[in-house]
Amino acid sequence: MNQIEHDPGNHEVRMRMALQQAQLAADAGEVPVGAIIFCGTRLIGRAHNQVETLKDPTAHAEIIAITQAASALGDWRLTGTTLYVTKEPCVMCAGAIVLARIHTVVYGTVDPTRGGARSVFQVLDHPQLNHRTNIIEGILGTECRSLLRSFFQNRRGENAG
Repeated sequence: MNQIEHDPGNHEVRMRMALQQAQLAADAGEVPVGAIIFCGTRLIGRAHNQVETLKDPTAHAEIIAITQAASALGDWRLTGTTLYVTKEPCVMCAGAIVLARIHTVVYGTVDPTRGGARSVFQVLDHPQLNHRTNIIEGILGTECRSLLRSFFQNRRGENAG
């Protein structure tokens, strides 16, 4: 584990970057989830949800960021990397994280209905899988939760009228 993984200040700075991506998603009418990936101090992937924009159910922030990171490193194995995401990854994204061998996942808020890290399913550190990812949760959780809540409150308001 490197120095950055032990420094909560760096986690907050980087989660704010993921929140900026999530805001881009909200501005585009997408569920506001943002993700960034670092390899040491180098930003190698950043994305936000684009499911509606691309008409692609797999266009989650984590999947897009993983694709960018693999391209940046020239390798599908993202060992030694850290993924920051505003909401707990779903099962699909958690599976991709394990396949990519991401070292650490830092997320802001839990997903009590579809969480693939700890809330519902424990994919990231499941003992039967060939890779286990370190998990840090709750970084800027209030801000991450607030962005999601306001997005869905606004959406419900639009659909009610």
